[in-house]
Amino acid sequence: MSLPTIALAQSVTLYGVVDTGVEVLNHTGANNSALVRMNNLSGTVPSRWGLRGTEDLGGGFKSAFVLESGFAPDSGVSNQAGRLFGRQAWVGLNGRWGQLALGRQYTMLFWATLDADMLGPNTFGSSSLDSYLANPRADNAISYKGTFGGVTLGATYSLGRDAAPAGAPCAGENPADRRACREWSALIGYNTSAWGMAVAYDSLRGAAGAGAGLGSSGMKDDRLSLSGYANIGKAKLGGGWIRRDNDANPATPRSDLWYGGASYTVTPAFSVDAEVLFLRYHHSANKAWLYAARANYALSKRTTVYGTAGFIDNGGHLALSVSSGGTPAAPPTAGGNQLGAMLGIKHIF
Repeated sequence: MSLPTIALAQSVTLYGVVDTGVEVLNHTGANNSALVRMNNLSGTVPSRWGLRGTEDLGGGFKSAFVLESGFAPDSGVSNQAGRLFGRQAWVGLNGRWGQLALGRQYTMLFWATLDADMLGPNTFGSSSLDSYLANPRADNAISYKGTFGGVTLGATYSLGRDAAPAGAPCAGENPADRRACREWSALIGYNTSAWGMAVAYDSLRGAAGAGAGLGSSGMKDDRLSLSGYANIGKAKLGGGWIRRDNDANPATPRSDLWYGGASYTVTPAFSVDAEVLFLRYHHSANKAWLYAARANYALSKRTTVYGTAGFIDNGGHLALSVSSGGTPAAPPTAGGNQLGAMLGIKHIF
């Protein structure tokens, strides 16, 4: 007896980005020396390669997956603690009701700031002031995201937000402590062709032995994000506010990060981006202003050369580097300032 077969369409795509350049920083370390290095984390965007695909299941349903690996183009090593697919590794189902996915994936904080943060993961930008903004993803996560008439709703819940080897920020799923290493996030947004806005909340739990100072499951690191953008002719304006409540910093747990920027398409091949960011800790002299700009010239649809520069002015005891795009870290002295510049090339495939 033979069974009937059903032929349904499947699509799998190999994709990636290679983005790096030469970066110069002044006022690094106690000697205020200059540093010249090849960027190994993020130029305009982090380098990565991946596979993504969908299969039509019929009846308006599809299955989908993404496997995405980050790497350092200066040496070829894997980023995200050496994981094969450290950026994303998930599988899910979607239909008219939205998408449900399981695996390592972005939290809703990523989607909330994606359109409003003009420089995004640029080596000089928001991740220089809060490194989590370039890495808002969680292991063992269940996510839902759907858009209905311009309104987007989304949420994630992680059973153990990090399952990397020893030394990782959190140990992963813990049967002895149901709160340990949990993560949850929620999003509501509204978008039209001309403008959009989003509200998101992202909460990280600690655990015994966890990194970043979250040494127990009763400790939290929470962020509330409000953001928006508008398209005006050849220009795009965006900005937002991120309120952080971090139990790992008991002296000054509350902080505010404000950002605002613009992108302008001068010609089809040439565009410029600029952003101003301000980080302030409550009841403290600790604060930082960051100013950054970037010019991009597209040599083709896939290859772009760019120049970017940034300046950070730390206040109080802060010693944040203007650059988030390289290791080892190269901050100025506490309360100092730092200027950075970079010339790079990005190729997408």
